[in-house]
Amino acid sequence: MMNLFDLTGKTVVAFGGNSTLGAAICKGLAGHGAKIAIIGRNLEKAEKVVQEIEAEGGTAKAFKADVSTREDVVKVAEDIEKWSGSFEVLLNLPGKNSTTPFLELEMDEYDDIMDVNLKGTVVVNQIFAKKMIDKGTKGSIINISSVSSTTPLSRVFTYSVSKAGVNSVTQYLARELAPYGIRVNAIIPGFFPAEQNRKILDDARIESIMNHTPMKRFGEAEELQGAAVWLASDKASSFVTGALIRVDGGFGSMTI
Repeated sequence: MMNLFDLTGKTVVAFGGNSTLGAAICKGLAGHGAKIAIIGRNLEKAEKVVQEIEAEGGTAKAFKADVSTREDVVKVAEDIEKWSGSFEVLLNLPGKNSTTPFLELEMDEYDDIMDVNLKGTVVVNQIFAKKMIDKGTKGSIINISSVSSTTPLSRVFTYSVSKAGVNSVTQYLARELAPYGIRVNAIIPGFFPAEQNRKILDDARIESIMNHTPMKRFGEAEELQGAAVWLASDKASSFVTGALIRVDGGFGSMTI
């Protein structure tokens, strides 16, 4: 049964793989045999993740790119092709947040967050899916969404809007790319203390989150590995596409 989750011979392209959650997911994928391209705006952080993967016997390489710049994405796609030849799994993790109240929100800030979280996801999927189609590569695209994508959270208006868009993109592309053997799904993480949300986790908000999370705790980054490995495997999740997979401690099941 372990062969269901064997990713040996697959290359994973991980945009935002240098983040807290991204690094944990990438280590999980590498641990099942995948070769990982870690991509981020901060090359030093990406190289640190590579070193951690290599220390555990995995194979990885760091690349620098900004998903809000199309030229960067095109260039890094070419660089990864030179390094690995092809890629079978695309993981989209970039995320940007803000606590600016809606009535005070300037459009420059709105555009900046949307460029990374939503437009960046669209551009990356477009460029990498086209290359997979041209090569006849069957594979898996995994977008990282958020619990705020289905029920908008307070204090994070633009982030919530952008992640709702990611869900829509995921389901549209699942239909669009299925004829080419490319599956497209999204993981909806619950509350995992990371770069994006630490600044708004005051005592009152933490209490509210715990009251709305049946498991009464935050998630650990490593708890996202299972869903990612499952979705990356063309054996374990071969008939799964267009799905929004919750890893949220039950947050999405609560009403009152």
